[in-house]
Amino acid sequence: MRLRKLCYMAAVIGLLQACIKDAPVNPEADIETFAVDKEQLTGDVFIDHANGTILLYLTPDAYKQGIAPAITLSGGATVTPASGDSIHFDSTHVNQYVVTAADGIHQKTYKVEAIDNGIWKWDFEKWMLNPKDKYQYAINDDSTLVWSSGNPGIAMAGVPKDPKEYPLRATTDAYHGQYAAEMVTRKGTALSGIMGIKLFAGSLFLGVFESKNALTQPLKATQFGQPYRGEPVRFTGYYKYQPGASYQDKSGTIIPGMTDSCSIYAILYTGTSRLDATNIQTSDRIVAKAILPDGSARAQWTRFDIPFVITRKISHSEKMMMAIVASSSKDGDSYKGAIGSRLVLDSIQIVHQ
Repeated sequence: MRLRKLCYMAAVIGLLQACIKDAPVNPEADIETFAVDKEQLTGDVFIDHANGTILLYLTPDAYKQGIAPAITLSGGATVTPASGDSIHFDSTHVNQYVVTAADGIHQKTYKVEAIDNGIWKWDFEKWMLNPKDKYQYAINDDSTLVWSSGNPGIAMAGVPKDPKEYPLRATTDAYHGQYAAEMVTRKGTALSGIMGIKLFAGSLFLGVFESKNALTQPLKATQFGQPYRGEPVRFTGYYKYQPGASYQDKSGTIIPGMTDSCSIYAILYTGTSRLDATNIQTSDRIVAKAILPDGSARAQWTRFDIPFVITRKISHSEKMMMAIVASSSKDGDSYKGAIGSRLVLDSIQIVHQ
């Protein structure tokens, strides 16, 4: 009997060892952190996992001399170039990192973009399509990425993979050129309804969307601002707006007599870390605001020219961030508005001293 029990235990141990040996190797191939010396940055590094891009906001010296980032990866993954290797920037070379998962099979490529907002004027002529979820996003004329929206988060809510199903998209109904930015407040999905979100306002903003917070803390996922140098004087542009037929509160209840309105504003604040939808209007880091005073209906293209209200003297030695935010429903961050509200924005500019 003892021999039989020993044989049985040996068989069990062998089976467990086989199971351990057969456990799957980590297939993830993500860059989790990309650390650069703070003195070399004008804004925090952002890893855009959805579009496979690392966005860098470098000082002129860092851009000229290059950087040597410290990189952390998914468990067991490797990367080329390696963490700590120097990379340099010029107009003829595209920097990218190739991450190979621990399983040796799965790979992911990250393109590195050094962002320089030298010209603060946009006509929204260039757009890209996210290959996986099929939403559109605006890019600069030099193809760099400075604009974002709620589209990446809304993609997680089960929206059909079609650009027309998302709240932000390009439109040929333009004031200047071929395209403009169109924002439409749309009905929520079955999945978002479970989370208490009955509608999605169309949005466009200078900044980034942090997808890891999209489901648990959606207001913190929208991070506003890009590095800015100088002193702003006015915020100008063109827009048209048509509110939807029925205004509803967060629960989806129609509010009789209530009319939706749009929101367009620019805010300058100090520091390199971005403000988000919980504090973009209230933070004590804010030093200047330019806010559209009336977001009611405008059937035809209407010009706005809003002076910045500066709350304190701006030091040119400070690191600053400029946010531009537009929404088809002013209270969309509280999930209130009218389904079908439509805002079209074109030819906007920050005018400096």
